[in-house]
Amino acid sequence: MGETNDIRQALANASMSYLPRLIAKHKDDERKGVADAVETARRRLRRFRAENRRLLALYETQARLHEQGLAVVAGVDEVGRGSLAGPLTAAAVILPIDAIVPGLNDSKLLAPEKREEVAALVREAAEAWAVAHVEAAEIDRFGMTRANRLAMRRALDALCRDLDHVLVDGIDGALGLPCTTVVDGDAKVACIAAASVLAKVTRDALMLDLDALHPGYGFAQNKGYSTREHFAALRELGPSAVHRRSFTPCNDDPTLF
Repeated sequence: MGETNDIRQALANASMSYLPRLIAKHKDDERKGVADAVETARRRLRRFRAENRRLLALYETQARLHEQGLAVVAGVDEVGRGSLAGPLTAAAVILPIDAIVPGLNDSKLLAPEKREEVAALVREAAEAWAVAHVEAAEIDRFGMTRANRLAMRRALDALCRDLDHVLVDGIDGALGLPCTTVVDGDAKVACIAAASVLAKVTRDALMLDLDALHPGYGFAQNKGYSTREHFAALRELGPSAVHRRSFTPCNDDPTLF
């Protein structure tokens, strides 16, 4: 029993580089405890390899641009389009293709704690990164399409780099720079995913600050998006200074509630 436990612990704690050798060593052991541990180790190894393949695939689009001679490539993405309050936030990231960021993914697919962890790794790995905002009043003045482009362009300009190309999430690439748009790019392209994570983490932190400045709307929880509680607060309190008055629920018309 002691030897079985030792083998199980060794399989559970082995590094991924050593695990295949350990699996091969014990794959023919018929003791149930060992056989179960080997199968668990195989599943862990399969998940690790699948995640590595996913991460490597995120860098393929950018790698092709580098092969075409485009040396400085940035990814850009925004968050907050559908929010009733707070800014539209965009981030831009220049991420070297040899800087594999563990766990990198579309920010919407990451738990808050994981987003913070990945954001820290992105900042460390990035050649350059920047975050910019378009405030609620500007959204009301310009409209969402123009505000979206403005947020992205502000983030790209804040990189303070001469860019050869920009990879943009979505279908709108009218940024005044050479661009390639990628639908669902935040889940398909590393530098766009990195931008989505930085934008989301930054905006979420800002909404926490706005919650303290404008209590009662639940910004800490809803981040300004439409929830039943947010609508109830709008009915009771009316819109705040950071609500988007051009958005129907925030324009002071009580019949809309």
